[in-house]
Amino acid sequence: MNATLHTAILAATKDAMRARDRERVKALRLINAAVKQAEIDSRAELDDDGVLAVLTRMRKQRLDSLQQFTDAGRDDLAAIEQHELDVILEFMPQPLTAEELKAAVDSAVSATAASSMRDMGKVMAALRDELAGRADLGEASQLVRQALSR
Repeated sequence: MNATLHTAILAATKDAMRARDRERVKALRLINAAVKQAEIDSRAELDDDGVLAVLTRMRKQRLDSLQQFTDAGRDDLAAIEQHELDVILEFMPQPLTAEELKAAVDSAVSATAASSMRDMGKVMAALRDELAGRADLGEASQLVRQALSR
């Protein structure tokens, strides 16, 4: 198995099982199942970028669910989602700060020589790999729009 991120997740699962931490095991098994399903769907073993894409998707789902459960006053379900989110975030790279995100956007705008909104696709394509798992692309998109509309 060449995916070091997936190997780390499997090792964490074994450690949690040895420690008899049921809630952590449950969250890690959800991650392993999602990675396995993605491998089955793509008919190939996922590399670190593929595993990171799965984790990013899971993080977004947990954030949406957490918001809905909190709004509905379901603190019990919100606590479960928060715990799963915390476990998912352990395996993701450190998120960019607002200043780092703005600097990355400015750098991509200048690197692609973007001058109008027509160039937004080029800028977002340049940012996609750099921001993978470290920043919300929707937030980056808003910053790109602001930069190009100046």
